[in-house]
Amino acid sequence: MTLYSEIIEQPARIRALLASQRKFVGEVASAIQKHEIQYVFLAARGTSDNAGRYANYLLGAMNGLLLALATPSLFTYYKRPPKLKNALVVGISQSGQSPDIVSVLEEGRRQNCLTLAITNEPKSPLASVSDFVFDIQAGAEKAVAATKTYTTELMAVAMLSAALSRNTKHWSELSQVSGWMKQTLKQSDYIREAVQRYRYIDQTVVLGRGFNYATAFEWALKLKELTYIVAEPYSSADFAHGPIAMMVKGYPVCAVAPKGKVFDSMLGMLKRLREDISAELVIISNDKKALSLAQVPLTIPADVPEWLSPLIGILPAQLFAYHLTKAKGYNTEQPRGIRKVTETK
Repeated sequence: MTLYSEIIEQPARIRALLASQRKFVGEVASAIQKHEIQYVFLAARGTSDNAGRYANYLLGAMNGLLLALATPSLFTYYKRPPKLKNALVVGISQSGQSPDIVSVLEEGRRQNCLTLAITNEPKSPLASVSDFVFDIQAGAEKAVAATKTYTTELMAVAMLSAALSRNTKHWSELSQVSGWMKQTLKQSDYIREAVQRYRYIDQTVVLGRGFNYATAFEWALKLKELTYIVAEPYSSADFAHGPIAMMVKGYPVCAVAPKGKVFDSMLGMLKRLREDISAELVIISNDKKALSLAQVPLTIPADVPEWLSPLIGILPAQLFAYHLTKAKGYNTEQPRGIRKVTETK
């Protein structure tokens, strides 16, 4: 199995996860409602941290839940964990091995909080300290750069949100994710050719906002891991507050700008970058106005709702990072200096 095959495998994994875990996630939602949860306290690292960023927006926008991202060093090195009364304590980890993430859920359990692990390893240390274990069922992921474990983590979060909302429309939209993914992955050959113009770049910025703030971070992480490009992610709003000053003509900018509530804000920034600065734009979108500004437009289906766009929008980004790695002559399966399972304290 290769990184490319794991990218292509994602629609099937998402379809199977939705079918197998819907009843379970309903049980989790019922427990959350019975415990009168007031907020979510979430711990994660790396790619899983980006799934947490998605949860931050989604659970707030769709379910009215405040989400706080944990600072695990308070639990490990400083030994000063915060008070977690009335929290749902969530750990997201592909391997479930990292001691700092485990320590957060251990403390949550010690404080009598409801705990939930979202992991690909249901027999892991993280799972052992959790009241509920959401097995994302991504299968063995051999490539060091996470792809299918990321989208299945996103799907787990989206399913939890749908179960909490009890909105049948949300489940109908979730049932279409696999098909939207398959359609989006058909761009692979186009992306393989398009990345050739970027094989010598050594830096970029990646922009996103709202639900796709997470996508910007994950796209940037894949570029760092695989291509060794200095890729800095920003909210388009934060980018306007200073970092835009480093833009010059031809500077490469990657952006995720699907239709939705933050689209006009993103479009305004993209117009500024293209028309005022003549930046080089790679844009993932399902809106013609945004795509028309790009030197390299990457499309997602027009009917993808904004709340699910991170599950679809990350696929062109993964393919972009994969094909650019190949174009640069680097190893897509074993990036230098990192391992598949990273255990931090």
